[in-house]
Formats: sequence, structure tokens, C-alpha cells
Amino acid sequence: MQKPPALTATLALFALFLFLLSSSSQAHNITHILDQHPSLSTFNHYLSLTHLATEINRRQTITVLALDNAAMSSLISKGLSVYTIKNVLSLHVLVDYFGAKKLHQLTHGTTLASSMFQATGVAAGTSGYVNITNLKGGKVGFGAEDNGGTLNSFYVKSVLEMPYNISVLQISQALTSAEAEAPTAGPSQLNLTAIISKQGCKAFADLLIAAGADSTFETNIDGGLTVFCPTDSVVNAFLPKYKNLTASQKVSLLLYHGVPVYQSLQDLKSNNGLVNTLATDKAKKFEFTVQNDGEVVSLETQVVTAKITGTVIDQEPLVVYKVNKVLQPTELFKATVAPAPKEVAAGPADAPSDDTPADQTADSEKNGVAGLDGGRLVSVILSFCVGVLLM
Repeated sequence: MQKPPALTATLALFALFLFLLSSSSQAHNITHILDQHPSLSTFNHYLSLTHLATEINRRQTITVLALDNAAMSSLISKGLSVYTIKNVLSLHVLVDYFGAKKLHQLTHGTTLASSMFQATGVAAGTSGYVNITNLKGGKVGFGAEDNGGTLNSFYVKSVLEMPYNISVLQISQALTSAEAEAPTAGPSQLNLTAIISKQGCKAFADLLIAAGADSTFETNIDGGLTVFCPTDSVVNAFLPKYKNLTASQKVSLLLYHGVPVYQSLQDLKSNNGLVNTLATDKAKKFEFTVQNDGEVVSLETQVVTAKITGTVIDQEPLVVYKVNKVLQPTELFKATVAPAPKEVAAGPADAPSDDTPADQTADSEKNGVAGLDGGRLVSVILSFCVGVLLM
């Protein structure tokens, strides 16, 4: 029995919708991928230990050059610190897509690929690039660019390919790089106040040291720490208010600028909402709201709204951002409350009243249909499909 044209069209529309929905939400999880391959378990373990797995999962186009357990044993036997191993393994993560077919179809038979090690800015010159070259007999060689052009590792097999999202390729041994294997200080060995002092936040660093709050920041680095650092001009303009605080209030204010978890800029953009700080203590919430508008990330405290203006350092588990205002908690300062909108006569449901704050009106006009979250959008389309079926 032939289906009515309306029903056929609706089913086709519904199938297309499900396909688009699944495609748009496609993501990869390198830990789950490698879990299916016991021979790569040590490599998988160190990706998690060094937090590289999280970085890999954040990226939309990536190639992972995986090492089997024997190759990892050779690397570990060098006695490198876990932070140096992170640099070495980040050299094995290419920020481009290379499937097995592409390896054998390289233009001119060779290419230089940028790695995550190069992307961090830690690598000097071209040391963060990986040379990939086709060789006689169908072999494909890999070598760190700072290794004198030596191709010391070779393609073994394709573990998984999701064009053009993620590719996991096994290679024979770890890439050799003097730059990547150089001794690397762990985050807890980094001097936070010294770093921010050189990056336009010396006034804030001085306040941390004077109040004795710097030690609290330092002890939280290993477990993950995000710091929001007001620049020198901002702190200097705020000093009259700061001097009126008691010693304990000063410490609380400074701790309010730290969040005890590592949050990359992408994390902040995708996970808006309330966050606790180093100053949070039981009923004393000392929290603020993270909100983004496109690429701009704001921190709203109900007293002030500060914006992130730059990154001082991003070396997981530590990240420090510059902000254009001192964060002021409601526990220490009077909240700025916008006046409640007045009631107006009934009118069009979507028409803002004359008393609606300008920024609220602008947000409403800007968001429109885009303001629908995924669940509501699914409901709307499903309702439409069901409606057509019942016609």
C-alpha cells in the first residue's frame, strides 16, 4: 500500500531532522576510544594523567599518534617527569586531520604538521612541528622537526577514523625531540605572583603577598586553579575602597578572584552560571556568575560586571585571565539592583514595556529563535511532524 504524499514527506522530514541533530552533536572521547584497545592502555592512562585527554576532546579536528604499551615503556624508562611526558605526548597530537588514505596522498610526498605542543607556545621555533613523509614500499615516516630531519617512527595502522573529526593512528615508537624532553617545571613549582607581575598584574600580586593570600592560591594549583587578575590600572583605581576593608575582608576579596578548578576559555563560554570561589565558606557563598556573549566572557557579581581581556598563562591545571575590573562580592559591597519594571496595560505578548532595561530588550531582540535551547527546538519540530501526520 502506497503511503500518502503528506505522510511520506513528513517521514522524510523527520528522518532528515534526526540526522542533522545527531551530526551537529557529534563529539569524540579519546579515553573511550582507546579503552577498546588494551595494547594502548598505558598511552590512554598518560593522556588522562596529563590532562591531554580533555584538550583532545575539546578540539573538533585532531589526529592522535598513539603508542602501544611497549613504546610507552621505552618512553617512561627515560625517567621524565609527568610534566615533561605531557610535552612529549602533546607532540603526538596533530591539530589537523590525517586518515590512512591522506598519509599516502601527501602533496610532494611530505608535509609539516603542527602539533598541540607547538600550539601551546611552549615549543621554540619549529620544534613543535612533525614531519610526515611517504617512503619507499608504502611506509610512512614521522619525525619531530627539531630532530635533524630524522624519521624515527613509522605508521603501523589506523585505530579509528571519524572524518574530519578525529583520527587515531598507531605509530611504532615515540617521536624524539630535545625540546619536548627538556625538563619542565610542574605547575606547583611555578611562582604565580612572579608570573602575573610580569604580565601587567603586579599591583594585584603585591596585594596577594601583603595579605598572605598568595599561599592559598599556590596550594590550590595542583588540584586545578583559575585566577582572574585585575590589571595594574584597575587595582590602583580601586585602592581607596580596598584600604577601608579589614584584614580578613581583604583576604576574602583577594580569594574571590580564584576558582578552585581549571576552566579553559572554552569551558567558561560553554558552562555559564554560578561558580564558587576560594573565598566560599559554608553560608558565605562568595560566588559570581559567568556569562558569555559570543566570544566575550563576563563575570557578574551583582555589584560589578567584569570582562576577561586576555590570558596570562594557560598551562593545565593552572590558568590566569586578565579582567578589567576588581571583582566585588555582595558579602562585602552593596549590590547594585536594577529597578523592577512597572506594570503596563496588556499589549502584544512580545512587546517590551517602556520601563524594560535597554540591555534586556536588546537581548530579547537578539536572541529570538536562537534563544530556543536544544530540548525546546526538538519539541517544536516533533510537534510539527505529529501535526502533519494527523492532517
